[in-house]
Amino acid sequence: MRNEPEAEGRRWLAQAKTDLMWTEHLHTEGAYYLVCFLAQQVAEKALKAFLYAQGEVLVIGHSVRQLCGRAAAYTPVFAQYQDVWGILDSYYIPTRYPNGIPDDIPAHVYNEAAAISALTLAQRVVAEIEPWFAHAESPIMELEGGADVS
Repeated sequence: MRNEPEAEGRRWLAQAKTDLMWTEHLHTEGAYYLVCFLAQQVAEKALKAFLYAQGEVLVIGHSVRQLCGRAAAYTPVFAQYQDVWGILDSYYIPTRYPNGIPDDIPAHVYNEAAAISALTLAQRVVAEIEPWFAHAESPIMELEGGADVS
């Protein structure tokens, strides 16, 4: 039996927040390539949380940019984040596989600056989506403005 939309969204958001906690920990340990990859995963799961809460039955895809575009169909505030958060898509594959980086490996290429940038974006995605679940009676409330996207 499928969860109610809000419950399914909360499940996805809980996983995104747990992943974010571990991403922050990995940053302190210097695993910068993993931080970049997991930041993309956090954003993906948080956006999927929003989409499931809207009642979508199956949310397929891994692109943060595309998921953000889908979220904008429900509320226009997400349109302003599409290009900014979409940068996280560039961390989905090359951070994991040596064949994506000629003559080197992701563990040597992704540095702290990249990790901080990716982590900051992931934190902002979660911070933007969390309020949609703040009111038990209505997870889909209209928000004014939105979080800083820079």
